[in-house]
Amino acid sequence: MMKLLAALLLAISGGVHADDAPIWSKGWSFDQRDGAAIYAALCAGCHMPDGRGAQGAGSYPALAGNAKLASTAYLLTLVLYGNKAMPALGGQLDDAQVAAVAGYVRGRFGGIPDAAVATDDVKALRH
Repeated sequence: MMKLLAALLLAISGGVHADDAPIWSKGWSFDQRDGAAIYAALCAGCHMPDGRGAQGAGSYPALAGNAKLASTAYLLTLVLYGNKAMPALGGQLDDAQVAAVAGYVRGRFGGIPDAAVATDDVKALRH
């Protein structure tokens, strides 16, 4: 099931060129460490590169200007466990990767100064 989800995420991330293709390790975990690279490969296909969200086959909420990004725990829980159409990425990303992409999203789209997220915050929310 997780392999299928990972393949679907890769397929729908749209606009990924060979040079920018996500790097998957054995077991379908994502090898990129940078929050911007993780966002571009795993999130931008639905939430759009500029974070404005999209409507179409599904409803993908805007991240840009989203007040909910002020809550680190809210964002981390969504990334780790998903919600509705948002897939759970906690099985593919380690704590540092989740922290990196969450910090990137909070800073770029939430306008939050000092948007960095600690790996300990991620670790505390993992079941």
